[in-house]
Amino acid sequence: MTIENLHQLFLKSTGICTDSRKIFDNCLYFSLKGENFDGNTFAHQALEKGAYKAIISNIKYHKNTGETIIFGHPLEALQKLATFHRTYLNIPILALTGSNGKTTTKELINSVLSKKYKTTATKGNLNNHIGVPLTLLSMTQNTEIGIVEMGANHIGEIAQLCKIALPDYGYITNFGKAHLEGFGSLQGVIKGKTELYKNLKENNKTVFVNTRDPIQIRYSKNINAITFGEEQSNYPVTLIDASQTIKVAYKEIEINSNLIGKYNFNNVAAAIAIGAYFDVPVSDIKKGIESYIPQNNRSQIIHRGSNKIILDAYNANPTSMLAAIDTFKNLTGNSKILILGDMFELGEEAEKEHQLLASLLDKSQLGITYLIGKNFSKTQTLSEYIQKFESFEDFKSALTKKIPKNNTILIKGSRGMALERVLDLL
Repeated sequence: MTIENLHQLFLKSTGICTDSRKIFDNCLYFSLKGENFDGNTFAHQALEKGAYKAIISNIKYHKNTGETIIFGHPLEALQKLATFHRTYLNIPILALTGSNGKTTTKELINSVLSKKYKTTATKGNLNNHIGVPLTLLSMTQNTEIGIVEMGANHIGEIAQLCKIALPDYGYITNFGKAHLEGFGSLQGVIKGKTELYKNLKENNKTVFVNTRDPIQIRYSKNINAITFGEEQSNYPVTLIDASQTIKVAYKEIEINSNLIGKYNFNNVAAAIAIGAYFDVPVSDIKKGIESYIPQNNRSQIIHRGSNKIILDAYNANPTSMLAAIDTFKNLTGNSKILILGDMFELGEEAEKEHQLLASLLDKSQLGITYLIGKNFSKTQTLSEYIQKFESFEDFKSALTKKIPKNNTILIKGSRGMALERVLDLL
């Protein structure tokens, strides 16, 4: 069967499903394989639950009734189907990547653009070789602009995702010390992320560039560029205040976001610039930014009892951790407590990067600091304000002996640490 024929079946279906536990009526089920599972073995179950067709690779599970379709590699079929569908829709696609702030920036952009257009954006963080195709296939003929988040932890992944999504526009939020285990170094991160720039240049497409970021400026040369940030850019945005939530000015209009942390200024500025480029009225840009409330453990402000909590526990790397600590340091008000968890995927740099952070905290003495995880527990510190725990359970036992009151609390760590569990303790 050709991809074109598969696309015709897709248009007759109610959408794509890759998990037999989440089958919905008339969907197309793709039997993907993983290290510990083989989707082929669930194909018949998917059909029994109401799937329209099942795309399989193992002839053993083939049914001659037409309900199963054999492809050598269902994942490849899914990706090619997504590219075909993207071309079929022929709408502008904006691709986003970067070390930090991808999802927040995507949500801000979507909030702004949706004031004028019918948009479809990546759900959650479905930003890999499976998530990007699923995002493209969630777009319909009603979609006017598609917003696709792209994640990567190895060289070559962004290039592959670009071949699937065929972006017309791109933006890289920043370049930081994230996924060093896969990229090897900060230079490796830059090489991997700028594969988006390379794709846009080769296809004569357009990149959005933050003029406050010298790395973006350097690597986006000789590409069609729309700039934002400083006064001399296409769309200048000025920071008014970052002591609590981010307040900015654009065209003499003050915009008050619900985002905490100076590091979110660039995310807000990008959404403003992209909205302006696509002719969203300034009043609607303001509404889009101001209506976005952070969630999903990303820079959330939560009140529990007498404590004010900044929950930023979705992910962490050395760059984002430093930014969060710097923001926290400048907050005024209550006494402060830091609850920080290990940073994952740092490879050989893990010991060094955790020690650098611990040493910084040792000198700054921002307040009572709890460091949790195998890497943080091995660090050397002298401050009496720092307590270290190898596991969350050890920390839990210590915290519950004396629940803090009237504090501003920062909670941040990698996803695997699941530090949102602290909320239940408070």
